[in-house]
Amino acid sequence: MPVHDVHVAVIYYSSTGTVAELAQRIADAAEHAGADVRLRRTAELAPQAAIDANPAWAANAAATADIMEATHEDMLWADAVIFGTPTRFGNVTSQLKQYLDTLGGLWQQGRLADKVYSGFTASATPHGGQESTLLALYQFVHHFGGILVAPGYTDPAKFRDGNPYGTSHVGGPDTPLDDDARTAARIQAERVVKFTKAIKHGLSPAS
Repeated sequence: MPVHDVHVAVIYYSSTGTVAELAQRIADAAEHAGADVRLRRTAELAPQAAIDANPAWAANAAATADIMEATHEDMLWADAVIFGTPTRFGNVTSQLKQYLDTLGGLWQQGRLADKVYSGFTASATPHGGQESTLLALYQFVHHFGGILVAPGYTDPAKFRDGNPYGTSHVGGPDTPLDDDARTAARIQAERVVKFTKAIKHGLSPAS
């Protein structure tokens, strides 16, 4: 097994479980590639009545209740952060954005800069805003002074899933992850770990 010498935080929001499953896949692949990994979910903002009214939402909330909520300390700990969010009108969910919006103090101190960042998403329809969601997410990376590592078309499998911006999946609780999404998750995690290792060990203290 590879030496676990970099820290990767996988921070996500998921309502009905698709993004949660992608997050677990990415976390597992990053660990296998040689990273020490923290899997974290952002706080739920929706009222309990809305959650209870959707069986898949309620089931995912129960299934992931033992996953710790993301804190600022997770950002400070991480050498790389991989964010996950469903699409909401072609944009980041309010639950993930609320967490990102609380990072202003760390950003102002320059403590979010020079880390590797990447993202993944899911939508219920084939043209449900996956690309625009990831591009919106990456605006935070530019403001942080982060280093964006997207998967691109760097592996033959990427021409099958077709999303160079990040791992994505079309479907909901009744449409499980397919082989393309699982492969994309692995490729993205491995690429993030590869370049995080290169950046962390390739820069001297004086750089």
